[in-house]
Amino acid sequence: MSVFTTVTPQQLAVWLKNYPEDALNGIGTLVDMQGIAAGIENTNYFVTTTRGRYVLTLFEKLTARELPFYLNLMAHLARHGAPCPAPVANTAGGFLGELNGKPASLVSRLTGKDLVHPTAGDCAKVGRVLARIHLAGQSYAGHMDNPRGATWWKSVTPKILPFLDAADAALLASEIASQDTLRVDHLPQGAIHADLFRDNVLFHEGEVAGVIDFYFACTSALLYDVAITVNDWCMQPDSRLDPARTEALLVAYHAERRFTAVERDAWPMLLRAGALRFWVSRLYDFHLPRKGELTHAKDPGHFQRLLRAHIAIGARQIELPC
Repeated sequence: MSVFTTVTPQQLAVWLKNYPEDALNGIGTLVDMQGIAAGIENTNYFVTTTRGRYVLTLFEKLTARELPFYLNLMAHLARHGAPCPAPVANTAGGFLGELNGKPASLVSRLTGKDLVHPTAGDCAKVGRVLARIHLAGQSYAGHMDNPRGATWWKSVTPKILPFLDAADAALLASEIASQDTLRVDHLPQGAIHADLFRDNVLFHEGEVAGVIDFYFACTSALLYDVAITVNDWCMQPDSRLDPARTEALLVAYHAERRFTAVERDAWPMLLRAGALRFWVSRLYDFHLPRKGELTHAKDPGHFQRLLRAHIAIGARQIELPC
């Protein structure tokens, strides 16, 4: 959520006129705006008006054709009680507009802050919310193939390899080959967040107050989403999973949506798939960054070390609850 496309207060004030102005549904007039430095995909601003607080997003990669999946998913989940931002409809009744040549949307801004050092209790709350999002998403009719799946890994690997040493290049090639043998079509499927890291969950007064940044969401194996979440929320400094946090998250998730036998069998490889996906994307963003007014490229080595740890542990990973 860096700033790649600059928006001035004057430009935003004019753009906000595309939204209702009546007392019941209006968003009011612009009071303040601030660029958001965290993240690496889109341009984001905090927007304060006379009637509320919002987040403005200008989409740097996603197209106007792709965006309805994400915005309609967020609206669907919000209607079903999930703690996620609600897109704001403009005067035309849609969630999407255009600002400075980029597709743009306005969503409600949620209360809370992300956690840097979550406890097992915090992880349990995240697991419970993730399961509820998956259950609510079962009734969402939209479909989106995983934009950062195997096809994407293979397409960007030739661009990344010149920056890697021999050991990392061999690891990347070997793991992509291993993941080619993984089939997830038989696992429970649905709409997933696909990026539920600590900085995408807001806590307020000890509870999950918001889940944000759905712009990597897709239709895929629900267990893949669990793996991505565990990989971030439960990792220790030694790049291994913390048993207490991992168990707490998985047990809480299982209490809401029970894991299946086939998911238990696939769990070790899905953990590796989640680590590979973010190692590749961070390598790409680190070595081939886009220009931005505010940027925040993250350490690729974080997920390289996690992937190596998952491979070394293999089937001895913490098992899914029965």
